[in-house]
Amino acid sequence: MHSTQTQTLVSRFFARRWVLRHLIWLSMLWSVATAHAQQAFTFVALGDLPYGSAQKAYGPYRSLIDRINQEDPAFSVHVGDFKSGSTLCSDEEFTHQLEHFQRFKGAVVYTPGDNEWTDCHRSNNGAFDPLERLAALRQRFFTPGSSLGAKPMPVQNQSRVAPAFGRYVENVRWLHQGVLFATLHIVGSNNNLESRDIAATREFFERDAANVAWIQATFELARLQQASAVVFAFQADVLENKTLWADFPSWSGFRTSIGETLLPMANRWGKPVLVVHGDSHQFRLDQPFQLDKKPLKNVTRLIVPGASDVRAVKVTVKDASFAFEMLSPLP
Repeated sequence: MHSTQTQTLVSRFFARRWVLRHLIWLSMLWSVATAHAQQAFTFVALGDLPYGSAQKAYGPYRSLIDRINQEDPAFSVHVGDFKSGSTLCSDEEFTHQLEHFQRFKGAVVYTPGDNEWTDCHRSNNGAFDPLERLAALRQRFFTPGSSLGAKPMPVQNQSRVAPAFGRYVENVRWLHQGVLFATLHIVGSNNNLESRDIAATREFFERDAANVAWIQATFELARLQQASAVVFAFQADVLENKTLWADFPSWSGFRTSIGETLLPMANRWGKPVLVVHGDSHQFRLDQPFQLDKKPLKNVTRLIVPGASDVRAVKVTVKDASFAFEMLSPLP
């Protein structure tokens, strides 16, 4: 056999081995990716709990936590309002609620509601300074790099990854099995946009800028990580100011963060987005958001129950789709 023929056969042999080796490698990658995509997980969403006096509200709430522990979710998310709008914003109340979060056997992520700080100036709340209560919340309930719960999980805090927003330790995000989760500090009472109070207005605009930046950074990270879905959690019912002419009128405290940032970016993202919030106290699952008068079919909203409805929602995630189940307190 001529040397040229020999070299050709040798080249073909090694070429076939290279192709075979890479086909096997690609097959392994596909198998791993497929197994990853098919692996389901659950998390629990709750909020606006507990509402009322310790004697009335704490027992059912603790029984609900026991039920959540029985379900053993990957983590839980409390979307704020851990007290009612007519109870004290005291240090004692804060201590009790921190103890409740530590009753969760797994990890729990908490994002503040308006009842914990913006409305604390009310006389029946104790006539506290809302900004002082906000500072107390940040100091007591948020540890950089970690969630709450008996088995906390690692999280990224906006205060650490974006030094320009070093105050906002409460805005966190984490990636779980290809789904990116993020909390936003967006609260009821029109997000604390109060034109009659200069300090409140200043606080609103600074926090609004932080939320906008966090939304933008979350979608960018989702793109870089090739996430299959994005989940945002916050307290406010952002459509509470909706009119016949606009979902987010000019005086809405949710116009910039939601109407002009989250929804357009979700539209460009194209993949599933789940928005979880409380504030309305009635369980609802719908797709109410629109952009340029067109429905955003990739954005689903979950409103958790709360107040007198002491239940939580278990969310099962599989292949970037979501299934929902109500959880009641243990008897």
